[in-house]
Amino acid sequence: MGKAGISIEEWQVASPRLSRFALPLQVAAVCYRRQGQAIEFLLVNTNGGGKWTFPKGDPEPSMSHSHAAEREAWEEAGVRGHIEPRHFHLYLHSKGVFWKPPGVREFVIKAFLMEVDLIDGSHEPERNPTWFTADDAKKTLAKGREVKYAREMQAVIDRAVEHLGAAKAMAAR
Repeated sequence: MGKAGISIEEWQVASPRLSRFALPLQVAAVCYRRQGQAIEFLLVNTNGGGKWTFPKGDPEPSMSHSHAAEREAWEEAGVRGHIEPRHFHLYLHSKGVFWKPPGVREFVIKAFLMEVDLIDGSHEPERNPTWFTADDAKKTLAKGREVKYAREMQAVIDRAVEHLGAAKAMAAR
């Protein structure tokens, strides 16, 4: 932990002295549901439609990061639910391709867990929200990505499963 009880990664993203070197920040809703003993994750197609991702976007100054992630889940996947107020993971994500301006850009993504309890069906066109088991989600998120970013996305699923398993164990006590 760094200054003021935040992680070093968060401090680097937020530190004004490093802001010209810091990566831009986005927020993601890692939407899930329990199906018996299994956990399923909701993924959406990227804007280009060639890959899958979590609903995500830019934070807004007028709302908390968790609420911004919740808004992205609604806009991109048409789902509502209970979102945790604190992020459970940070990961790197890339956008763009080197042959088209502005090229490849990296973002730090703050991931928030959201248990889905309402599926509305109204979402951004072409997003195709789809449920995947944890293993299938990891395979699907890796498709079409460089190894570095595929591993980052797969780690989100691993951390989510770990976090949800620990939460369930604590609730059972």
